[in-house]
Amino acid sequence: MPPLLRRIYAARGAHDIDAACPRLSGLLPPDGLSNIDVATRLLADAIERDARILVVGDFDCDGATACAVAVRGLRMLGARDVVHAVPHRIAHGYGLSPALVASLAPLQPALLVTVDHGIACHAGVAAAKALGWQVLVTDHHLPGPRLPPADAIVNPNLPDDAFPSKALAGVGVMFYVLLALRARLRAAGRFDGAAPDLGTLLDLVAVGTVADLVPLDANNRALVAAGLRRLRAGQGCAGLRALAEVSGREAARLTAGDIGFAIGPRLNAAGRLEDMAIGIECLVCDDPRQAGELARMLHEINAERRAVQQSMLDDAQTALGRLPSVEPVAVGVCLHDPDWHPGVVGLVASKMKDALHRPVVAFAPAAPDSPQLRGSARSIPGLHIRDVLAAVDSRHPGLIERFGGHAMAAGLTLARTDLAAFEAAFRAQVEAMLDPALLRAEIVTDGALAAHEFDFVHAAQLRDAGPWGQAFPEPVFDGEFAVVDWRIVGTRHLKLTLRMDGDPRPLSAIHFGGWRDVAPAAREHLVYRLAPDDYRGGDAVQLVVEYREARPAAGADGKV
Repeated sequence: MPPLLRRIYAARGAHDIDAACPRLSGLLPPDGLSNIDVATRLLADAIERDARILVVGDFDCDGATACAVAVRGLRMLGARDVVHAVPHRIAHGYGLSPALVASLAPLQPALLVTVDHGIACHAGVAAAKALGWQVLVTDHHLPGPRLPPADAIVNPNLPDDAFPSKALAGVGVMFYVLLALRARLRAAGRFDGAAPDLGTLLDLVAVGTVADLVPLDANNRALVAAGLRRLRAGQGCAGLRALAEVSGREAARLTAGDIGFAIGPRLNAAGRLEDMAIGIECLVCDDPRQAGELARMLHEINAERRAVQQSMLDDAQTALGRLPSVEPVAVGVCLHDPDWHPGVVGLVASKMKDALHRPVVAFAPAAPDSPQLRGSARSIPGLHIRDVLAAVDSRHPGLIERFGGHAMAAGLTLARTDLAAFEAAFRAQVEAMLDPALLRAEIVTDGALAAHEFDFVHAAQLRDAGPWGQAFPEPVFDGEFAVVDWRIVGTRHLKLTLRMDGDPRPLSAIHFGGWRDVAPAAREHLVYRLAPDDYRGGDAVQLVVEYREARPAAGADGKV
């Protein structure tokens, strides 16, 4: 292994090849998941009886890919009557609600399967059971103090669940259920010849896992790496191939970063502004022409989403700018605007969290003129945001109507009239639970690159050595450079020509969003990624700048 990669992997706790590059052969077995036998028995019985199975997805990328994996996988395993549905963010709200169940009643399923939600949907599960349906919940969100009345729940984060990895995304949980179901059906002699190859679903598993920002532990990295190999080989489903094309990504060089910044947002946009049914149809479609049309629709919706998001971010910045300059920013920030869109508040909360390095909750009306607010919370490392909401709920019963989520992201609903009370309670709880030292933002890098490492060979190695993501971050480096030349690209980006001390070669760099209305200093300290320069092609490389700050220029004697 090249010395640079050896150093990068070791810094992330991977000290041998199996930990650095996990393979599918090392996947954790599904029998460690609680209730997996009951879940597969429900599915096998429904397949045996040709009973209708209704898969209910969620309106984010993880939920959409999980729904597509469930529909495709169940059909591969012999189910002949599989239908799917997804809640509409405005009409139904999050998850399996009684309103959604009522709208699905004409489908008359024998078995309803939730993917990427359900663990907090007590009323919705009860409504489905009241109609005589069996309910299987597959989810990965953290459970509350009581569980919904489902026939079976598969969730690696259930109390006392023995599955070693708690980081599976919703799509990963559903994929594991299918693995266990195939084993049950194989043991029962249901297949003539070889069992179906569920590995063909790994492109979808990879996209949902990366887009949901779950930690990329060894198990998840094995799943994502295998899915990326399928996508790079042109073996992905028609919808994902079309999404890569409309986003301007070359399939043969797709990375986890391309999923996170190009494919995932286009799928998510449908659930944020329109109807995630468009995204799911794109993923279950096998006709390349139809998939291309749906992908172009998602591309256009994403462009609209970006415009809405920028407008909301401008509003948030303006609101913060009204605070007196002598007043410190609160340790916990709540933002609200009656004109904001509920589908985009999560992105606003995430951007403002990054800018302020504070936990942020952004609220919007659940629907136009609605008395309810939908909130999306984002946290900083060291503060479990769902635990904060649980503590607020415990100390102020009834203040939060419903909530759920993870350590770094959560969602909630409350009455508009309770916003001020929630803001006070939220700030107080954050102050009680957050170590003030964590409010100082830090950038952790992989140190400096040697002069001979600024070349295409090392840039390509870094690109292909992933997948990189949460808990297994993409390598970033830092160092001081002389700024030889610079220019503005577009309206916000900064193109730089740099030079290292002792090396006459010019280095090309780009800082997206880096124009601050002030010329760069003659000498700057940069945090950057080394990447192949696809725009110039060939063996060109560039530094993708993540952060920069001015450094004093050297004097005539070369000293600073």
